[in-house]
Amino acid sequence: MPTARRGDGSGPTAAEHRGGGRWRYPAGAPGDLRVFVAVPLGDAARDEVRALVDAVAGDLRVPAAGRLRWAVTENLHLTVRFLGPTAPDRVPDVAAAAESAARRLAPFQVRIGDPGAFPTPARPRVVWLGIAAGTPELTELAAALGDELAERGWPRDERPFRVHLTLARADGIPGAAGAVAALTEAATGLDAAWTADRLIVYQSELGRGAPRYRPLATSLLRGDALHGQPSLG
Repeated sequence: MPTARRGDGSGPTAAEHRGGGRWRYPAGAPGDLRVFVAVPLGDAARDEVRALVDAVAGDLRVPAAGRLRWAVTENLHLTVRFLGPTAPDRVPDVAAAAESAARRLAPFQVRIGDPGAFPTPARPRVVWLGIAAGTPELTELAAALGDELAERGWPRDERPFRVHLTLARADGIPGAAGAVAALTEAATGLDAAWTADRLIVYQSELGRGAPRYRPLATSLLRGDALHGQPSLG
């Protein structure tokens, strides 16, 4: 049976931040892949978020913003389930679980909401954008994926599902609270919405700079009981 991993994909939870500790991902076995399942942002929504971040990070009046460890890449996403270190031969099982879960829901609208930070905007470690529309559907999708993974041997995650779009890490950066305040001001009127129509199994590749997310399998949301195979790659 796969080892129990975090299920929310967001790294630290608010509770862990309040406790003062940092979440450290398990190392796994040599050759394991860091795997998670997520809904990608649509192109227009991704561009809106990137423009917002570029404006704040480039604002010379908020020098701390340029020092945040921004996690904004071409593959911006909302994590539905984080599996962590996963043996390569188990990836097809994850893809099959995602395919089965995707068959249960039809495409739905998602809209990005206001910024926030864990543990608080005054002492930020993780900076994020909330979800203004689409949370019920994302929660249903996470539950469906949890069911499918459980059938394939993964443990269930009993914690409540909370979704947000992680933008940056701010641990130990002086003036980070000012960057969060600038982001909140700049996000006024943000209109980043899209139709969520797919579920993607990603591999997270760490190293210097921002994380890199490589799609391993894609399943389209269909809202029916048709059988099919996930598109690998």
